[in-house]
Amino acid sequence: MKRPDGQLQEEKVFKDPVHRYIHVRDELIWELVGTREFQRLRRIRQLGTTYLTFHGAEHTRFNHSLGVYEIMRRMVENLEKKGEWDKDERLVCLAAALLHDVGHGPFSHSFEKVFHMDHEEWTRRIILGDTEINSVLSRMGADFPMRVADVIAKTYDNKLIVSLISSQIDADRMDYLLRDAFYTGVSYGNFDMERILRVMRPSEDQAVFKQSGMHAVEDYIMSRYQMYWQVYFHPVSRSAEVILTKILHRAKHLLANGYEFKLNPRHFHTMFRGETTLEDYIRLDESVISYYFQEWEDEEDVILRDLCQRFMRRHLFQYVECDPSEQMLIWPELQDLFKKIGVDPHYYLVVDSSSDLPYDFYRPGEKDERVPIHLLMPNGSLRELSRESDVVEAISGKKRTDHKLYYPEDLLLDQSEFAEEKQRILALLKKEEE
Repeated sequence: MKRPDGQLQEEKVFKDPVHRYIHVRDELIWELVGTREFQRLRRIRQLGTTYLTFHGAEHTRFNHSLGVYEIMRRMVENLEKKGEWDKDERLVCLAAALLHDVGHGPFSHSFEKVFHMDHEEWTRRIILGDTEINSVLSRMGADFPMRVADVIAKTYDNKLIVSLISSQIDADRMDYLLRDAFYTGVSYGNFDMERILRVMRPSEDQAVFKQSGMHAVEDYIMSRYQMYWQVYFHPVSRSAEVILTKILHRAKHLLANGYEFKLNPRHFHTMFRGETTLEDYIRLDESVISYYFQEWEDEEDVILRDLCQRFMRRHLFQYVECDPSEQMLIWPELQDLFKKIGVDPHYYLVVDSSSDLPYDFYRPGEKDERVPIHLLMPNGSLRELSRESDVVEAISGKKRTDHKLYYPEDLLLDQSEFAEEKQRILALLKKEEE
């Protein structure tokens, strides 16, 4: 029997290694967790190919989404206690936090690059389409699914709510830093979330933080900086991503040119043609991708077979540091040399670049402009974080970029012929690294 206030008869609790407990008191949230589309997130890893570098990184988007919900629940509870919160927005916030990643595909960002997809757009389609999630949300009112979708799209009228789930310090980032640090076994991502939540205060357009809690916010910013360069942009994980991407490109090429697969990649047909339906998308997860990769280890096509064997057996590409200006000078020669020894440079010679901007202040008119973090001063005024913090000021607006050239060292070392070409390739790679 349902309660008229929309609360469960008895609170449901998830045991969680990061937050200890995740509390669910609302029927809406409990029903959303049980939907087909949300349960699919159990089969999509949070960190893509990072498990091939950090063996503990097997956690999923399901884990993370529950964690973001729990942080948002605590944020909303704290704001309600302070009496500065519209209670009609509570369930919008909680639902948006829970569902913010429901549109992620398998291996997330690598998958998006190949198929030119945007997980946020697919999240909106799942929320607004003919899905179990939409059916559950619609019980709260005809406009409720659109309200949730607008929060995720950052177009919702109440900018404070948007900032709680998408800003330079939000529930999403706080959970993934703590969770990813826990599962990868590193200490970089740890920060005092309890302190940050205690000093958070609502303002008209965003959450702000009491000046007395500045050091906890500094710690958060630096934790994020370290996690990106020590974990998220780890060169071995990027090597696996390069191979994953090239497998999908090769399969797409073969299918377009009439190649007869031993196992017909029917799950990919509409994606390769750019005609993916909502049902096609929901049916695809990492277990499906892994099944195809395992089967393709026995394909007739040499490139597809080799790439799949590399990915499934973790025989990854080697890498060297890459200077883009130098690369332009040696790139044509490297490609020609690879072709001469019978190695296709399109699949086996890849430059991968990663960049991050750990914190930025407001730059009007710039692409992807960021709303800065503001401190609430004792006199009631607001002051941008980097103007108070020497630590944050030192990294503000400074975009760091890293370039690496990936190649199959084993194919070069195994060559019994083309000794001269092989030596020239190795010399050019060494020059790149220097």
